Amino acid sequence: MMKFVFMMLFMIPLSFLKNKFWLNQCLYFYMSFIFLVNIKFNFQVESISYFLMCDLLSYTMILLSFWICSLMILASSKIYNLKNYDSLFLFLILMLMFSLLMTFSSMNLFIFYLFFEMSLIPTLILIIGWGYQPERIQAGTYLLFYTLFASLPMMIFMFYYYSINYSLNFFLLNKNLFNILMFLFMNFVFLVKMPMYFVHLWLPKAHVEAPVSGSMILAGVMLKLGGYGIMRMLSIFMFINNSFNYIIISISLLGGVIVSLICLRQSDMKSLIAYSSVAHMGLVLAGLMTMNSWGFYGSLSMMLAHGLCSSGLFCLANICYERLGSRSLYLNKGMINLMPSFSLWWFLLCSSNMAAPPSFNLLGEIMLINSLVSWSFLSMIMLSLTSFFSAVYSLYLYSYSQHGMIYSGLYSFFNGNLREFLLLMLHWLPLNLLILKSESFFMW
Repeated sequence: MMKFVFMMLFMIPLSFLKNKFWLNQCLYFYMSFIFLVNIKFNFQVESISYFLMCDLLSYTMILLSFWICSLMILASSKIYNLKNYDSLFLFLILMLMFSLLMTFSSMNLFIFYLFFEMSLIPTLILIIGWGYQPERIQAGTYLLFYTLFASLPMMIFMFYYYSINYSLNFFLLNKNLFNILMFLFMNFVFLVKMPMYFVHLWLPKAHVEAPVSGSMILAGVMLKLGGYGIMRMLSIFMFINNSFNYIIISISLLGGVIVSLICLRQSDMKSLIAYSSVAHMGLVLAGLMTMNSWGFYGSLSMMLAHGLCSSGLFCLANICYERLGSRSLYLNKGMINLMPSFSLWWFLLCSSNMAAPPSFNLLGEIMLINSLVSWSFLSMIMLSLTSFFSAVYSLYLYSYSQHGMIYSGLYSFFNGNLREFLLLMLHWLPLNLLILKSESFFMW
């Protein structure tokens, strides 16, 4: 793991060189493929160095982070073309990637907490610095204070746990706690980050105000920090979770249905995709809380699939925004007449979003449904509604944006270039090819 840390330190001066934008992007791709060679086909913990380690869960999340970071630069050519503080932008992405690498590969709870919080700062600067609307300050404040408010109890818990366990190493967390307050203290920050329904309000706001790169990293990786943290920490709360998990599962499943209905009345494309993220991550959280192996495998698959699918949809929404200057579904109409080739990508990514085969989302959803139905037969009601409405809002997004009369105020139009097609291909291809090697995700 240390070789990747040193490689990133080497990239700091590269962020400030002249004409280095695409070189940085190629280096992220290069690191993705180097990391791909280190694939773990078993459940064992490897690459142990100092306080870092890598098992299958860490491995998938770090690989996703590298991949999304390289695509963030590919999607942000506007910043390069307008020379809009592009060096600072590259430096922020590098710091974000560094903090994510350290978060996902740390072996110690305190180091995990430290870099978990550190990843918030570059995201905040991305939203406030390169966001589109004046409300971005408010969106950044929401993001910051939701997370900070929830993470202080986690720090208090951590010090308390150290005093009774004498270690914060993930593999030595063996004291089972029976205190409901401690359970909330520890997991509340992860529930906010997921985000669980009721504490999800920061997410649509942050997505709508963020630039395309901010939305991609938020949907692609930042939401996964919550799921990752819960997976690592549930071993401490095994008994207490079995007593109180029905509350969180009920909120997640009911919230998924309510959020799916909210999706149906959104006019902003980005807002619709952001709310659909809340519905998907609610399913992941419910699957984790069932505490069975189906739930854990399904959550990992769903987090990976959602990271690629949501990020791709945000890219498509941004491509339309760059053409029309608006993300409104009332103005983005009849796109199939103007951009027929992009219409294909809209269809492919919307179908993946509603878990149509052969997407990886389908695999994750099947496993999560298995997990929840085996936990309680009654969960079938909410699961069937969530599944149905996810198809409804995906079709709503596709049909409203692609069909209908073209907006008459359009003056001139640019169809698409190679960079945009490459960007969408690099989202869609892994999303639909991963299902061919899906047994790798059942091994941890």
